[in-house]
Amino acid sequence: MTANRRRLSVFVIVRNEADRIQECLQSVAGWADEVVVLDSGSTDGTVEIAQRYASVHQTDWPGFSAQRNRALGLVSGEWVLSIDADERLTPALRDQIDAALSRPDLDATLIKMPWRTWFCGKPLRYGRYTSPQGKLFLRQGAHYSARPVHEQLLLPQRRVLNLSAPLEHFSWRNYQHAQEKHLQYAWLLAGHKKAQGKRSTMTYATFRFFTDFSQQYLLRLCILDGWRGFLMSVILGQYAFHKYAALASLRED
Repeated sequence: MTANRRRLSVFVIVRNEADRIQECLQSVAGWADEVVVLDSGSTDGTVEIAQRYASVHQTDWPGFSAQRNRALGLVSGEWVLSIDADERLTPALRDQIDAALSRPDLDATLIKMPWRTWFCGKPLRYGRYTSPQGKLFLRQGAHYSARPVHEQLLLPQRRVLNLSAPLEHFSWRNYQHAQEKHLQYAWLLAGHKKAQGKRSTMTYATFRFFTDFSQQYLLRLCILDGWRGFLMSVILGQYAFHKYAALASLRED
């Protein structure tokens, strides 16, 4: 941390992350001015591990957006970094954040950093899971949209600064976990779309499998990640299929 860096808070929302939370918190403990963990009923020792590195609060689970807004209400820094238990800051990223938040002429309200997402033992170089993530933001006026998953950070003004050092991302413990997580998110989004009055068909769901697979594998160059890129493109095609197939299954006859 540099002496003139703006005050920085970090928050993490968790449930049953005992196998990953320590590495996450070690990457920010002693560096951030404040680290807050908001737990929603962990039973695997997550809370006990987190208490070594952070201020821990416990609550129920109202959904991703509402939980992030709750966590946002618990921090006090001028700037806030929202990370998940499956993410870790590298020393290079910490240095770049220090430099950015120490600039006297800093005009940004949102700072993005690339994901380095690991899949089956190696990082992906292309595709959806390498996109820059807006994880660091000016707290004043910030809040999260009311979506069940893939919640959007809303800011009074949006001026973006991009960093080059990556945020390490270990989203999936294994192939089964990757499939389960995408299926869970697909079901949540289908329910959200139904509540908005949207409809789907199995024909459209099948069409979306092929378009989303092609977008990732060809247009976003996952083909260059070898078999891992092919497999991730298939998973994202399946994700699109499951989302719209679930929506079709919710249709009222």
